[in-house]
Amino acid sequence: MPKCRAMMPHIGRHGIRYGHRAFTYSFPTANITLNMKRTFFILTAFFALLSSSIPSLAYDCKVDNIYYNLNNEDKTASVTYMGLYSSNNKDAYVGNIIIPESTTYNGTTYSVTSIGNRAFHGCSGLTSVTIPNSVTSIGEYAFYYCSGLTSVTIPNSVTSIGYNAFADCSGLTSVTIPNSVTSIGSSAFSCCSGLTSVTVDKNNGTYDSRDNCNAIIETSTNKLIVGCNNTIIPNSVTAISEYAFFRCSGLTSVTIPNSVTSIGDGAFCDCTGLTFVSIPNSVSSIGYNTFYYCSGLTSVTIPNSITSIGDRAFEGCSGLTSVTIGNSVTTIGEFAFYGCSKITSVTIPNSVTSIGNYAFYNCSGLSSVTIPNSVTSIGYGAFANCSGLTSVTIPNSVTSISEFAFGGCSGLTSVTVDKNNGTYDSRYNCNAIIHTSTNKLIVGCNNTIIPNSVTSIGDNAFLVCSGLTSVTIPNSVTSIGKYAFYNCSGLTSVTIPNSVTSIGYGAFGGCSGLTSVTVDKNNGTYDSRDNCNAIIETSTNKLIVGCKNTTIPNSVTSIGDRAFEGCSGLTSVTIGNSVTSIGKYAFAGCWGLTSVTIGNSVTSIGDYAFTDCSGLTSVTIGNSVTSIGYDAFRGCSGLTKLVSLAVEPPICGRGAFEKVDKTTCQLLVPEESINKYKTANQWKDFLNILGYNGVDDVCVDTQDAVYEVYNLQGVRVGSGMREAEVTADNLPHGVYILVSPQGRKKLKI
Repeated sequence: MPKCRAMMPHIGRHGIRYGHRAFTYSFPTANITLNMKRTFFILTAFFALLSSSIPSLAYDCKVDNIYYNLNNEDKTASVTYMGLYSSNNKDAYVGNIIIPESTTYNGTTYSVTSIGNRAFHGCSGLTSVTIPNSVTSIGEYAFYYCSGLTSVTIPNSVTSIGYNAFADCSGLTSVTIPNSVTSIGSSAFSCCSGLTSVTVDKNNGTYDSRDNCNAIIETSTNKLIVGCNNTIIPNSVTAISEYAFFRCSGLTSVTIPNSVTSIGDGAFCDCTGLTFVSIPNSVSSIGYNTFYYCSGLTSVTIPNSITSIGDRAFEGCSGLTSVTIGNSVTTIGEFAFYGCSKITSVTIPNSVTSIGNYAFYNCSGLSSVTIPNSVTSIGYGAFANCSGLTSVTIPNSVTSISEFAFGGCSGLTSVTVDKNNGTYDSRYNCNAIIHTSTNKLIVGCNNTIIPNSVTSIGDNAFLVCSGLTSVTIPNSVTSIGKYAFYNCSGLTSVTIPNSVTSIGYGAFGGCSGLTSVTVDKNNGTYDSRDNCNAIIETSTNKLIVGCKNTTIPNSVTSIGDRAFEGCSGLTSVTIGNSVTSIGKYAFAGCWGLTSVTIGNSVTSIGDYAFTDCSGLTSVTIGNSVTSIGYDAFRGCSGLTKLVSLAVEPPICGRGAFEKVDKTTCQLLVPEESINKYKTANQWKDFLNILGYNGVDDVCVDTQDAVYEVYNLQGVRVGSGMREAEVTADNLPHGVYILVSPQGRKKLKI
């Protein structure tokens, strides 16, 4: 029994229509009473709400387990998908499907003439399909991601195959194009990684597979539009289409003949098995994504005919050890060699004028590079994270170097600018790049000595200079940019002079070796009060840079973003009751921390505040906390005890306790709030939620310890008290909780 589309109501200008039936109501505009008007509007609103709440289905009917859309005018049917979206189509078609030439619904026979857009989209359980001779078109994405499809016969009636029609059919091994086909959309067979045989009927006037090449060639243009693992490119081919060999993972070598003048974007993208490619002198450009993630490639010679290397052309070619760039190349595109970690050296020819953003990013094996005197611009992150790079010389031609161009080059020990360069200099042999007109230091290295004439240190200037052990910031510097010294793990001490008025976000984040942080006493913007070994923003009392030896002063009201990030040597921290907020990434990566007590004045804990503090075993969250940010305690895998003193469960951002073992970690909460925590988002995931009377199992035996004293309701009733002072002379009789950096204990008086 065929199943038809459920009848859905919708309001038209002439009444209410359900499915194929229409009930029409006339409402004369004259002589309508107020009550009638009210009724009309109530009914209209009701049906409108009903209509919006029930989604329309994608198909008109289902016959013999095949979904169709029907055209009543010409009595034709198109195979379509189940449900409102094709993404819900996964289980609509499985096994062997035979599409009939015609189908009958409600007594009417329809000729099946097309397979519609996305009809079998995502049907990974589909193994074979029989397409009848009545079908003339196969739509876009029709069999997209049908990974279980091993064979398909396209009948001689089909004239068009749509964009991505058989894309990602990884199980498909062979394709035959009949003589009737006159149109094949772009990427129709892309990502068919198992395809070994591609044939075009010899009588086809639009396409051919000349010379048994195992490819589809557009006859009139000699453009190869579909290749496979066994393709041999004929000498008559003049162009290789975009994504022609996309994800042909079994393709191991390819020789491009001299007849080819252009290679399309992504032509060999993700051909992971490709170990050899020969590019002839006839080709003038290498396009976007052309050899993207061809991880098997070991060497590439770019001929002298090439004038540009496109964006991402060789990105992810992790096996590439040798690159020869021809003398005609003028531009190296963005991400061109991104992640080519095995490249050891690159010679850039004198023809090149620009090196794009991230062009050689993360080429960690690159130990030397020669930038010719023709280059005028070096893009953002162009050589960033090239950890093997030891020296850089900037020629006099360069007029533009983006910040972060050499960021993360942890092995860099020598940076020199040609003395004739009018835009940049490395004055006084400072081993840095300085923007001459602004006196801004934009690139530093492990051996940099900052000259007294420098007025600012740019964003990312010393990023990941892990060999930098000490730095003297002269009194001429007024600003330190974002991430300026980020992850300089070898840096042990920093002194901020009185001239500095601006320190950027994360400027000293991740400096795990820092033991001493000092601000000149005459600085009016920042201070390191009470010998705290930190940088504090004076006007706001915000601690913005800390280290493993920091003692947070009682006057600090907030801990800034990334203040202690990466301080792996930090083993304990006391967050006083003056602190009201903890910023983003404030203690991220402090894996040496074992316990944290967050004071009762703190109201918010920022995103990622304690993420990856894997050494944490216990955390106490004060009673005033109302919000805990995204991933705040993510990766705190050692956590066994979590105490929340807040009566109302704090609102948690996504992943606040991700990778905390919620089956073993005890969650201790106020006894009256147990049920609230058991139903609250993310808190309810803890299996052991217990009542907390203010007593932890950790006890302090030291008589000299100084405590914060709380009653069983979590209210602080004493501060800076020794145990001997907690007596009936000072406090009413009862049970009290004594809290110190060493632990806590219960005392009854």
